[in-house]
Amino acid sequence: MQTTKLSTNSILPLTCSRSGTCCFGKDVMLNPWELLNFSKEKKIAPREFKKLYTELGGIRLLFNGNLDKKGQKSCSQYIDNAGCSVHKGRPLACRLYPLGRQIQFDKAHYIYEGATFPCLTDCAEVLDLPKLSVGEYLKGQEADPFEKAQDAYLIVMQNIADIAFELLLESELTKSGDTKTLNAWRVLGTDLPEVLVEKIGNDWLDSLMIPDITEDTENPVTFAEKHNNLLLLKAQEQFGSLQTLQELHEAAVLMIGVALHLAKGLGADAKEISEHWIEIAKNHGAKE
Repeated sequence: MQTTKLSTNSILPLTCSRSGTCCFGKDVMLNPWELLNFSKEKKIAPREFKKLYTELGGIRLLFNGNLDKKGQKSCSQYIDNAGCSVHKGRPLACRLYPLGRQIQFDKAHYIYEGATFPCLTDCAEVLDLPKLSVGEYLKGQEADPFEKAQDAYLIVMQNIADIAFELLLESELTKSGDTKTLNAWRVLGTDLPEVLVEKIGNDWLDSLMIPDITEDTENPVTFAEKHNNLLLLKAQEQFGSLQTLQELHEAAVLMIGVALHLAKGLGADAKEISEHWIEIAKNHGAKE
C-alpha cells in the first residue's frame, strides 16, 4: 500500500471532528507507560485496567463496545454520543490518528497509508474545520511525552534482547554448535501475538506491562529507565545460575520473546526485528 510521508510543516485537515469514527474497529497498541496513564485516568490499578480493558497480555486496547454502521466494535473506553471516557489518558496512537510514526536515523517521520488522507473518507466533515500543520496538531494533542515514552521503550526493547544475546553468545551455547536457538527466534518473529503470550507466560508479561513503580511516573523517560532496571534485575535473578545448554537455550528464547512482544506493543515489525537480531547473532558466531 502507498505510504505518504509528511513533515511537521505539512498542512492537513487534522482538527478532530469528534464524530468518534476513529474509536471503532482499530488496533490500538500500548506500551507500559501508556497502560499506566490509562489506569490513572480510569482511577483504577494498572493490573485491573490490564485485566478489564486490554488483551494480548496488555499490549492491545480492548475493542468490545457497541457496533457502528460498518459493524465495527467501539473501543472499551468509548461512550456513545460522548466520546472517550479517559481522553486525557489516551495513548500515542489515539493522539496521532490518522497519522503513523516511524523512526529513521533517530528522526521521527509522520505518515499515513494510501493516496487519500484517511479522515476525508471516515470523517469528511473535517473539510469544514480549521486546518493545522502536523507540528501544530502534535502540540495540541500533547503528544510529546508519549513520543518520548515510545522512544524510551524502543531502548528497553533492545536491552531485553541484549540479555538474550548474552545468554547465547557469552556462554557455552554458541560454542556447542547450537542451532535451535536462532531457529526459535525466527519462529517467534512470525508468531501471532496470542501465541507469543502463551510462550512468554504471565510472570514475564506482568513484569513487562505492569511494573511495580509508584514514584516518578509522570516522566516517561524516568519511568522507562526504572522499568528497564527492574527487568534486568529480574533476568539476573532468574538466569544468573543457569548451567545446562537447554536452560541457556530456553532463557535466550524467552528473552527474545519478551523483547518481540514489547515490539508489537510499540507497533514495530516483529518479523523484521527478529531477522535483524538473527543476523547480528550469526555475525558473532551463532549458527542456525
